[in-house]
Amino acid sequence: MALIPVTILTGFLGSGKTTLLKHILTAQHGKKIAVIENEFGEENIDSDILVQDSQEQIVQMSNGCVCCTIRGDLVVALNQLWEERKQKKIQFDRVVIETTGVANPGPVAQTFFMDDDVANHYALDAVVTLVDAKHGQQQLNEHEEAQRQVGFADRIFITKTDLVDPLTVETLRSRLVHMNPRAPIKGITKGVVPLEEVLDLKGFNLNAKLDIDPHFLEQEDHDHSDCGHDHSHDHDHDHDHAHCDDPSHHHNHHDHHGHTDRIQSFVFKSDYPFDHRKLEDFLGGILSVFGEKLLRYKGVLYVKGSKQKIVLQGVHEMMGSDMAGPWGAEQKQTRMVFIGVDLPKDTLLAGLEASLIKT
Repeated sequence: MALIPVTILTGFLGSGKTTLLKHILTAQHGKKIAVIENEFGEENIDSDILVQDSQEQIVQMSNGCVCCTIRGDLVVALNQLWEERKQKKIQFDRVVIETTGVANPGPVAQTFFMDDDVANHYALDAVVTLVDAKHGQQQLNEHEEAQRQVGFADRIFITKTDLVDPLTVETLRSRLVHMNPRAPIKGITKGVVPLEEVLDLKGFNLNAKLDIDPHFLEQEDHDHSDCGHDHSHDHDHDHDHAHCDDPSHHHNHHDHHGHTDRIQSFVFKSDYPFDHRKLEDFLGGILSVFGEKLLRYKGVLYVKGSKQKIVLQGVHEMMGSDMAGPWGAEQKQTRMVFIGVDLPKDTLLAGLEASLIKT
């Protein structure tokens, strides 16, 4: 039986999650969605649109959706939903979970890999993060949870863009790109998002698609332009993105109004193949040491002896890899992106470089 896809909806207090959830629970979209609402959210949906006995935990909506208010553990709520569905008391084809405004989405995401009952019935589809255009900069400055919400995201929506000028939105967008260059970013108003931009994003699927925001790559090239490395896009040249030896050229901390983000990202690219044993040893080592600091990482790898692309993806210490399609006419090249908290970028880049075969 196919697993039920789950979307984690996160964002800091006041970012518009409740508005989006109301849209899901009341709009005539024809989809059967179960929304799990954490009742410690800043604004409870119940009082507005749910007419219910206060003891009732699962409510069927008029548009066919289901609302489940968590009064305890997420695993219990998911299992209860599954049982009710199995007994044909309710119908749903997918789940959206709203985290509280101050929640770190990491433990919620890990639930889908660590709990056997949950993993047997549900599959994590994506983490969608909302960031308030008006207060986002301040929230990112003051709350690491807000930064983690951005770091985990597969897609980011900047909300309330109608309340600020375009330059404010663009400045925020630039900061978000540097924290997470793999999540598409879109500005929205009134909290209304087309559901197809929230559901079925396949952010946790192992596939060969690795979109890195070109703005980030341009910035990376600019940041390192004085390190003596060739960043030509002519594939006759090696793309050596190892660290600079000059300590004055550390650009991985992006300073915003005097504030340094602890959540950062970097990209590793190389036209040389990996030695798979060296790479496995190195990745195993960094996961055991830095696993908790690594939020999300993904790569399409060029490995010596393999005619196929190898796709790697992980959350914290949980890493998966798989064979993807064969290399075609395109240049064989490794591309990896790492997003984490206070990552030792130079150490990681040097270790990846050392796992390549250059002879």
